[in-house]
Amino acid sequence: MNATSPEAATGRIVLLTTSHRVAPGLLSWPAWQALHAADRVLCADGAHPQLPYLREAGTAVDEASPSAEELVAYCAGGRTAVVVATGEGDPALTDGLARLAGSGRTAMPELELLPASYDLPGARLLDLVQVMDRIRAECPWSSQQTHKGLAKYGIEEAYELVEAIEDGDRDELREELGDVLLQVVFHARIAEEDPDAPFSVDDVAGGIVAKLIHRHPHVFGDATATTPEEVKEHWLRTKAVEKRRTSVTEGIPLGQPALALAAKLSSRVRTAGLDVPLPGAHGIGYDLLALAVRAEEAGVDPEAALRSAARAYRDAVLAAEGHTA
Repeated sequence: MNATSPEAATGRIVLLTTSHRVAPGLLSWPAWQALHAADRVLCADGAHPQLPYLREAGTAVDEASPSAEELVAYCAGGRTAVVVATGEGDPALTDGLARLAGSGRTAMPELELLPASYDLPGARLLDLVQVMDRIRAECPWSSQQTHKGLAKYGIEEAYELVEAIEDGDRDELREELGDVLLQVVFHARIAEEDPDAPFSVDDVAGGIVAKLIHRHPHVFGDATATTPEEVKEHWLRTKAVEKRRTSVTEGIPLGQPALALAAKLSSRVRTAGLDVPLPGAHGIGYDLLALAVRAEEAGVDPEAALRSAARAYRDAVLAAEGHTA
């Protein structure tokens, strides 16, 4: 491009966007190049978190919000203006530029949208933590909740997640995963206020990260595992060392649904290689126990199997009532 070309004569406007989820000052190299080469750098938000770092790097920033017409007029003659976008994205400016470009009556400068920083995977979790923090502080209901008071919601949300999975509804699955995640973040926020043993969502995440790394030596260490069975062996072996349990029944929550409880006990017994006969008593409960053990040995989740059968029964009831699917 030479100095007499139409593009050079009309100049260039760069809209520089940044992510509040990335530490201020951590900008891409193309962004720094654009900032240093600009004839003028503008930002409508004097409190923008990037401004101190830009000025520290020697970039002069005008705290101004010119109209689209004013910015186009400034760039006439080949000047370059970089606009550091605010959190709202400067819609008045971008809408104005779009209107001028669409009119066909204005010689427009080259327009460029330049992302200066990108969100890493999981970055939106920071938004969730911030939102939860504000809700905990300002919402009359949320500010009064306790771990015990929220316990029932954790159970409900877990069941709704299972239902979404079994229904194969992708939209519901995404929503229910969010509801389960909310429970984690909510409990972690409450835990920060404990006077004796506080912990935060970072402690929760740090704990599970350490656990995953330790229990996957075939991924993060020198161990080898080529089959799912070998992976499970690694997991159980490292878990046993961590927990130092004296019985295979330790750590099994007795409050879970009865079929799931029976299957979990059966799985622990089978994995440990124990020979434990079923109780010799008679009755429906012991019959169900035997069925649950048989299902687990066959690789069938008895809880899911019964739930599937119950849903089929529900559909039969609806059909008998004259309802259509």
